Amino acid sequence: MSKRNHLKERLNEKLQAITFSTLVVGIDIAKKNQWARFVDCRGIEHGKALRFENNKNGFEKILATIFELCKMEDFTNVVIGMEPTGHYWKPLANYLLKQGMIVVLVNPYHTKKSKELDDNSQTKSDIKDALTIAKLVKDGRYFETYLPHDIYAELRGLTATRISMLKRLKSIKNTIIAVLDEYFPEYESVFKCIFTGKASRHILKTCPIPALILELGKEGVLAEIKKAVKKTVGRKKAEQLLETAKNSIGVDYGESSATFRIKQCMAELEMIETQMEEVEEEMKAALEKTGLSEYLLSIPGAGVVSMASVLGEMGDPLRFENPRQMSRMAGYNLVEDSSGKNKSGTCISKRGRKNLRCVLYKMALTMVAVNPEMKQLYGYLKTRENNPLKKMQALVVVSKKILTMIFTLSKKKEYYNPEHVFGNVRKEQLKAA
Repeated sequence: MSKRNHLKERLNEKLQAITFSTLVVGIDIAKKNQWARFVDCRGIEHGKALRFENNKNGFEKILATIFELCKMEDFTNVVIGMEPTGHYWKPLANYLLKQGMIVVLVNPYHTKKSKELDDNSQTKSDIKDALTIAKLVKDGRYFETYLPHDIYAELRGLTATRISMLKRLKSIKNTIIAVLDEYFPEYESVFKCIFTGKASRHILKTCPIPALILELGKEGVLAEIKKAVKKTVGRKKAEQLLETAKNSIGVDYGESSATFRIKQCMAELEMIETQMEEVEEEMKAALEKTGLSEYLLSIPGAGVVSMASVLGEMGDPLRFENPRQMSRMAGYNLVEDSSGKNKSGTCISKRGRKNLRCVLYKMALTMVAVNPEMKQLYGYLKTRENNPLKKMQALVVVSKKILTMIFTLSKKKEYYNPEHVFGNVRKEQLKAA
């Protein structure tokens, strides 16, 4: 089935699910108070708009209102739609799902684009958005809710924790570099690897600014470096650091506070790195519990943390019907902007999980270096006669291929086999290249 026909069939299925006996509920999510509106399959509103709190009493209130409307208006089934606003929607969705309700999600972008249809006004309000969401649901403009309750829920939580830690690490490193740029801008000319070298780290924790280095002298600096690097330490490095400090153009005020700030940042940096190692160990253990790790890690170039991150972002790969669904979830589906004789180029939509694309991109970079099949595919895509791709475009194709391999190996419970990576058509293309 073609992609166009598949999408048409899915939309038809959603429309057929909304019948005259269906009550459609649109809920606008917020941190403290939600609004709900109720419509039927024709978009006719029933009852009054309901405001309820984001707590158990509020959840029971919306549920009681739904049951009352169903009894009064003879609705036999209910579909509840909401936007996945931050993390606030999850408690309500989880509660309603446990009560046996059908909960679906509406893309916030669709709500934004559709809210002017009723009143031709760009006015935004929670009560208005709730009605817009309800009407989008009755038109089949929604997607199914996925809230993992098994090991994939643990993987998702661990992946989110690791991403948060990576952001904090980047922020801390940028802070240290900013202070060095002000007080010792020549530091990077002495230590190329500021945060990975043991000697550099120790200097940052003890004497990160020129005044302290000059105060220690050559022998003092050498002694400090030896505390971090137990093997042979070049005296030339200490001399270079001392000479650079003498000729530094860094400012000479507020030095004590700058030193304190760098030391604090280094302490926080090392603490987060330790926590990161613990999180990655947890991710490794969780990946093994999925029962798929041995198959997925058989792919050359696939790392434990990266594969755990993919499953954490994507969820159970067995729930997908085909790899195209996984690609759409990542935002890899192609889009174009054409009208009449004007034909635009194509690009990926990026309407998907950004963090999933980020992990896949890093995996693709590794695989084109160490995986023979992905290296061959990458080279072919960049050099083929017809429509050669740029580097980034070729990496996107490799990323989509990684998703296909994950899907296939998970479904078939098979190990990676180079002979089965490409189909006959692709094999012929690669052979002819």
